[in-house]
Amino acid sequence: MINKVVQNAAAACQDIPDGATLMLGGFGLCGIPENAIQELLRKGIKDLTCISNNAGVDDFGIGLLLQKRQVKKMISSYVGENAEFERQLLSGELEVELIPQGTLAERIRAGGAGIPAFFTPAGYGTEVGEGKESRAFNGKMYLMESWLKADFSLVKAWKGDTAGNLIYKGTARNFNPMMATAGHITIAEVEELVPEGELDPNMIHTPGIYVQRIFQSKDYEKRIEQRTVRQA
Repeated sequence: MINKVVQNAAAACQDIPDGATLMLGGFGLCGIPENAIQELLRKGIKDLTCISNNAGVDDFGIGLLLQKRQVKKMISSYVGENAEFERQLLSGELEVELIPQGTLAERIRAGGAGIPAFFTPAGYGTEVGEGKESRAFNGKMYLMESWLKADFSLVKAWKGDTAGNLIYKGTARNFNPMMATAGHITIAEVEELVPEGELDPNMIHTPGIYVQRIFQSKDYEKRIEQRTVRQA
């Protein structure tokens, strides 16, 4: 098997150019590729098109890239936790494509599966459907949606091996696995990196064939996006 390990985030992201289309995994602040994002920030890569379920918060995740004006376009589902995103959207500084969450997930999955288009009822009769082909199936109207693919997919896993096989934990499975299949180059950062053969094949969520580069980092902040506590 090919050893896909690179030394760190800098080595993994060294050839991401200005104007690239990126998929960034995670759900809320869970399972986001925060070390890869920090490297994009450090390098000052600009004019990015970012495909992500959400836009982070003002001082963490993709929100940091937005603060530095490194993002040209966001393709997302939920963006309500980021005041800077809202400001850039309303001022016309940021191009935004908002997509129903299930449609976003399926467009990414379709990109990874090589399916150029599919039909879904979500969004029919709303602004989401403007300019899109629609068709009736069994008496119900559906919109045609196209696949999403990226130059680079940046994903975060709990555990991986040197061949690029990945295991995610909990909520991190929401977008990372499908994004890992839809990038021309997939970069995985993991909390624990083990030799090939140590992972139980039945537990692997992303086979290594989809991953081109993998690195380990133990520097994770483990933030809680919305902290809710019970009354004493």
